[in-house]
Amino acid sequence: MFRQMESAGLQDLHFWQDPDTGLQAIIAIHDTFRGPAIGGCRFITYPDTAAAITDAIRLAKGMSYKAALAGLPHGGGKSVIMKPSGLYDRNRLMRSFGHFVESLNGRYITAMDSGTQISDMDNIAVNTRFVTCTRDMGDPSPSTAQGVFAGIRASVKFRFGISDLHNIHIAIQGLGHVGYALAKLLHNAGARLTVTDIDAQKVARATAEFNAVAVEADAIYDVAADIFCPCGLGAIINAETVNRLNCAIVAGSANNQLADDRQGENLWKRGILYAPDYLINAGGLIFVALQHARHHDRAIQLQVAGIYDSLLELYKHAAADQSPTNSIADLRAETIIRQASMEAHQAA
Repeated sequence: MFRQMESAGLQDLHFWQDPDTGLQAIIAIHDTFRGPAIGGCRFITYPDTAAAITDAIRLAKGMSYKAALAGLPHGGGKSVIMKPSGLYDRNRLMRSFGHFVESLNGRYITAMDSGTQISDMDNIAVNTRFVTCTRDMGDPSPSTAQGVFAGIRASVKFRFGISDLHNIHIAIQGLGHVGYALAKLLHNAGARLTVTDIDAQKVARATAEFNAVAVEADAIYDVAADIFCPCGLGAIINAETVNRLNCAIVAGSANNQLADDRQGENLWKRGILYAPDYLINAGGLIFVALQHARHHDRAIQLQVAGIYDSLLELYKHAAADQSPTNSIADLRAETIIRQASMEAHQAA
């Protein structure tokens, strides 16, 4: 565990168990040099505790990079609640998790993520103020989708030299809150969609509303498309799938899309343009951070729209350096975090 933490540059890792509610939760804090760690709470089934720890650590690091490149006054953190296998009271579970968050005295601010919803945030807020995405703040998913949409437009502009998405073929993996909202934006912009999801009802709805073509879950990697758009869980670009991709661009909302950094280089060697996930999907984090700081909606929308320019500039930098885009993005984020760390230590 300590080796994992050291490798990721993690500051601290916290565990909480509540036998009364069945809560077993982990909070990973990557850094707090630029401000409190911020990141969502994931509520899904894990095969074991080791898998949950690995997920929390990887996601927390990604959130630090995301906050750094988005210019937010926060470090990165992430929490995971291991979904109980038996019966449980969801409301009590989330309220207990609120006590966990409160125990960290503001070092970590939680938010929605895979498996959690606004009502969960409301229950967490019963016992802590260090929470976003409550009913009075709203759902970050539309902002994430808007940011990814802006990033896809930037990717198409850089790769194909065109400014619209008419007839651009996009293969979307995952039709959750963000994936479905993104599919609607892309459809309205004239894109052609191929979709997949483990939920057959979501697929049926997308084919009906967006005239999308449906494929089986594993077949999405082989679809001949302009863009592969991963919008589910992470590590889906790995040693096996990277060679199956039949696209010019990878740009989607999923966190930790690369199973490891080598896959970014593999995409680059194959001539596939990759939009680093923690840059293109930063819209949701921008929303929750600025909402928590009580910024106006217009300011939030402008910063989310700025993902277009940030990604386009990154592509130009990577092309000039003849380097994979994820390497350039990592270096930028690490430089920002390292500088903040130095300043914090000097102030101390």
